Amino acid sequence: MSGSTQTAETAAPAGPASDTDLLAQTADAVRAAGSVLRERFGDAVAYRTREELMDALAANDDAALAVLRPRLTSLRPDAGWVEDELDGGALPPGEWWVVDPAEGNVNHLHALPEWAVTATLVRDNRPVLTAVHLPLTGQTYTALTGAGAHLDGRPLHVSPTADLGLGLVATSQARPDEDEDVVRRIGSSITAMLLDALVVRVAVPATLHLLNVAAGRIDAFWQFAGARADLLPGALLVTEAGGQVSDAQGRPWTPQSESFLAAAPGVHAQAVTTLSR
Repeated sequence: MSGSTQTAETAAPAGPASDTDLLAQTADAVRAAGSVLRERFGDAVAYRTREELMDALAANDDAALAVLRPRLTSLRPDAGWVEDELDGGALPPGEWWVVDPAEGNVNHLHALPEWAVTATLVRDNRPVLTAVHLPLTGQTYTALTGAGAHLDGRPLHVSPTADLGLGLVATSQARPDEDEDVVRRIGSSITAMLLDALVVRVAVPATLHLLNVAAGRIDAFWQFAGARADLLPGALLVTEAGGQVSDAQGRPWTPQSESFLAAAPGVHAQAVTTLSR
């Protein structure tokens, strides 16, 4: 009798993985993909045409996706898949993996260190969990809705800064070929922040700035236009680290929004005022 009971228990199917377990396995997946990109990192890649540049970018993406996609698909076989880092807007209902296999890919090609691998599980258009791995440092940032944001297991907290005039802020360019109106808006916003904040940083990719906001190293980040893959991971990390996320006018942010602002609570309202001028 005891033998048949043991057999039945052993044969019982495992239940669905919890979101905590999913996050741990997602972090393993981005670390594995990051190892592939780290092996490809070295001297700046030479290119003479836009086509050669796009081919080099695609080669990095494909190398990371060859590891990332099967791992994430095995975790959530019924989830949809978004891998175009420039896609924006709302997703259909249900679960979706939003990934950037080489966030900051252009930096990787130019032998610059600011790049990462990201994977975010979105459920009914809300990010549930995210993992961002920086292969050159070995660091992994994670966030789970309602459970906080962490760097290699250590809790993250946004800055206590309460004066934008003492704040370090940052912005980024969402895509290479922005509409001229967006480009001019970016320029005007940088000028406004140069007048109101202590220091302004301008660089790609967005995710690395948002990691710094979540970790309390930068007080605010803003961007006009944007895509799901470069904002969703950071939005969840900053929110779970105690920060505020909105559009540049202070309204609730969604992937359809035309602007994005993530800030420490003490400077959020001041940043909205500066960006709304």
